[in-house]
Amino acid sequence: MAQIVVLGAGIGGMPAAYELREVLDKQHEITVVNANDFFQFVPSNPWLAVGWRTRKQITLPLAPHLEKHGIKFIGGWVETIDAPGNKLVLKDGREVPYDYLVITTGPKLAFEEVEGSGPANGYTQSVCTVDHAEKAYADFQKLLEDPGQVIVGAVQFASCFGPAYEYAAILDTALRKKKLRDRVPITFVTSEPYVGHLGLGGVGDSRGLLEHELRNRHIKWITNAKVTKVEPGKMFVDEMDVKGEIAKQHELEFKHAMLLPGFKGVDPVAKVEGLCNPRGFVIVDEYQRSPKYANIFSAGVCIAIPPVEATTVPTGAPKTGYMIESMVTAIVQNIKAELTGYPVAAKATWNAFCLADLGDTGAAFIAIPQIPPRNVTWFKTGKWVHLAKIAFEKYFLHKMRSGVSEHAFEKWALKMIGVVRLKKTG
Repeated sequence: MAQIVVLGAGIGGMPAAYELREVLDKQHEITVVNANDFFQFVPSNPWLAVGWRTRKQITLPLAPHLEKHGIKFIGGWVETIDAPGNKLVLKDGREVPYDYLVITTGPKLAFEEVEGSGPANGYTQSVCTVDHAEKAYADFQKLLEDPGQVIVGAVQFASCFGPAYEYAAILDTALRKKKLRDRVPITFVTSEPYVGHLGLGGVGDSRGLLEHELRNRHIKWITNAKVTKVEPGKMFVDEMDVKGEIAKQHELEFKHAMLLPGFKGVDPVAKVEGLCNPRGFVIVDEYQRSPKYANIFSAGVCIAIPPVEATTVPTGAPKTGYMIESMVTAIVQNIKAELTGYPVAAKATWNAFCLADLGDTGAAFIAIPQIPPRNVTWFKTGKWVHLAKIAFEKYFLHKMRSGVSEHAFEKWALKMIGVVRLKKTG
């Protein structure tokens, strides 16, 4: 009997646990370890931040849903990963042994890298967690009472830009519905070299289409932006030129600000000798396995993927849900292979697919492969994406409740794109 531990219960960890349980013999024990006792559907957080969702609508308790499918759950913070000893040590002293460890923790949100940023000890909001989104909603309500300048964006070393574009457009839509948009100037601040870069070097005409969206919504932007400091009601931004020198310095006032932070690896993972790169992301080979520890696999935002291209201000490469599920399936198949006496052979398809809601419309893209040159480049906008993301939210949460491990992102995305193409050709 093997003990397989999944560390992290997000969009990577939950499908990993379900798929492991479905694929492996029942004699093998699957355990999920997570700091929180609930699953949160992170893509819905921008909606929660303007009151379009509630916490209850986008979270699920982990223990009952996992345990009814034969998966153990342990709630608690991990203090140490003893990789040579094959065990986790929790902060309360409990030890969790493993034969295989699957790391799907997501990132550490490095607000400390920009003085004064973050919802805990700073002056900016976030939509990275459900707790952050609830706090952002409280700040949004203050904005409704006392309208003024708003800043939305992503700082240096961010590697997920979609939620920033989403929140800017959703905020614009929400304010228009409240008849307050004319009293709230919005500025989009991003480390990307241009609007629509997305950490991917652009996808098709993402630059033109997203610039059009921002321009049409009267949202100004600053690119190649390095946020140096945030004070109460004021943000300091260096706009860099292509040589990496300061082209212009901005002091931006705000009543409400939402900045996506830089990402790093979570502390207990980053501390494991030889497991991670300098920013704490797990180094994996083509089989999603650590080159140093053969029984440790990893998937999702917490793995090390080099930037698609060098940018003046550092940007990371995003890991979308479609890509994460591909990583998860490769891990599951490789663990199964080892347990049944076969060599590992499964590889993930690092293809990027994203649905981004823009309040009353949306943007969708596919990049195959993620790093150019690509075999497929597809970027479209339209009301259908807004509706598609709403439908997908319900679909994915249903899958998490039912314990079905099928490739929710992949199957649903391909189906939706097929429907859209049929409508256009029919």
